[in-house]
Amino acid sequence: MRVILDAAEKRLLEAGPAGLRLQEVAADVGISHPAILHHFNSREELVAAVVTRALQALRADLMEALAAPEPDPVKLVDRAFRTLSDRGYGRLVVWLGLSGLDPAGGQTWVREIAQMAHARRRPNKGGKRAPFEDTLFRAMVVGLVIFGESAIGDLMRRSAGLEGDARAAARFRVWLAGVLKV
Repeated sequence: MRVILDAAEKRLLEAGPAGLRLQEVAADVGISHPAILHHFNSREELVAAVVTRALQALRADLMEALAAPEPDPVKLVDRAFRTLSDRGYGRLVVWLGLSGLDPAGGQTWVREIAQMAHARRRPNKGGKRAPFEDTLFRAMVVGLVIFGESAIGDLMRRSAGLEGDARAAARFRVWLAGVLKV
């Protein structure tokens, strides 16, 4: 099954969901088209399985990074951007969501990440800790921004007058990481 997912991932990242043909994936791995349907009931389920695998790897990476003695918000945000925006998984998640499929499989990994981040938050100058919901909403905002970047980031930079600025996306990632600082 891993071989099928690897082949589908390669094709998805090259051509997007509209360019994925089960017959081509089957030919890539040397099996029949019905054999793919035996493991994945439809093309959409195959796409969801590929995206789920990428999201699980991203979740594991983020959880590991948050467990570090001094997690670096810039590295956390950059890791999420690399998977979701640079590698194209954000567009696939958006496409699956619009198709009514949940590549996270109902898992609450954003909440889990927020819980780890919240446990690390320092009290403010008055000695009070921010409510958990503040940390959760920060995680949601960062996630929504990254998904938006993956879908229309180039368009937004053009609209902001940053089209010719090759470093604008990198500066934006660092700025966004500032939202996570505690």
